[in-house]
Amino acid sequence: MKKLRLFTPGPCMIPEDVMLAMAHPIDHHRTADFRAMLQDVTEHLQWLMGTSGNCLTITGSGTCGAEAAIVSTMTSGHKALICRAGKFGERWGKVCDAFNIPNVKYELEWGLGFKSEGVAKMLDDNPDCDTVIVTHSETSTAAVSDVQAIAKLTRDRDMLLIVDGITAVGAIPVKMDEWGIDILITGSQKALMLPPGLGFVGVNDRAWARVDEGSTTTFYNNLKAYRKSMGNFDTPYTPNNVFVRGAQVVLHRLKEEGLENIWSRVAACAKATRQGAEAMGLSLFAKDPVDSVTAINVPDGIDEPKLRKTMRGKYGVQIAGGQDHIKGKVIRIGHMGYVDRFDALAALSALEFALIDQGYKMEPGAGVAAAQKVLVETLG
Repeated sequence: MKKLRLFTPGPCMIPEDVMLAMAHPIDHHRTADFRAMLQDVTEHLQWLMGTSGNCLTITGSGTCGAEAAIVSTMTSGHKALICRAGKFGERWGKVCDAFNIPNVKYELEWGLGFKSEGVAKMLDDNPDCDTVIVTHSETSTAAVSDVQAIAKLTRDRDMLLIVDGITAVGAIPVKMDEWGIDILITGSQKALMLPPGLGFVGVNDRAWARVDEGSTTTFYNNLKAYRKSMGNFDTPYTPNNVFVRGAQVVLHRLKEEGLENIWSRVAACAKATRQGAEAMGLSLFAKDPVDSVTAINVPDGIDEPKLRKTMRGKYGVQIAGGQDHIKGKVIRIGHMGYVDRFDALAALSALEFALIDQGYKMEPGAGVAAAQKVLVETLG
């Protein structure tokens, strides 16, 4: 018997009760029942993001939500500072370029997170920038940026802050209103434990003022249309109402667990994985590691594609590889969503087995033992 366990940093494993909820007969979306469901989802999204502002549900991926945020706020006369140190930071610059939005790219080495001091220096050197776009948890490198400090900086300078929270919201601490984030984006297939297909965008009053001052060339991704429909807890275009039903179940489940408990669980699994990897003689890729996903350097002599193929085919554990210039050099293990301490141990155990299968020299169980010690100390 082989049971597949999914540890990619999106899509993530989906709880059984969520799958069952989405298996109910499909209903029409222009009904009072759907509007009540979307209202409940919206209110729970506000709780999850930590905001009293609008939380919009868009049928599309997290990239769809991010594009909507960027093109709706970056109308004529505005210029963005794009923080790029990974695949997804690069993507937001490509969105700006595709829509001819003026921007400056702030580049860092992959594996590093952005700090407020560096952002401040870039803004000093580019005084015509009035918006900062930053990825909180860079999924491609498993690095975290100090969004709380960056948000204070942008507030102090009366600038807009757009945050890619796609692998942050529901996994690591994010407090939209308290920190001063103007737009916060996430997607369904990450910590929200759903299939890919929904983007969620939190928007505060400062961001709406920017949206209202200009017009955008986009149609489907125009945030004004979603805000207008949200007045009646509806959507401007056909929604994926099946996934909205799943989101309702997920959000109630998350609220029952509690944000602090969620953050602690994810952090414990991440710390256990990092220390387990180091006990196996492996090294981490990110210099500023995030808790939602861990990137591990593949040791010399190990065939990375074969390693992942063995982990899935022989041991039933699916992880992710690297992207772009780190493809074949790192593996990535997700800790978001439907992952508990035993899942973390299973992933490390499969990694041990697959490494030993390729002749890697290590004491069997060393990584699992180190991880278990962390989990006992952190979760009890």
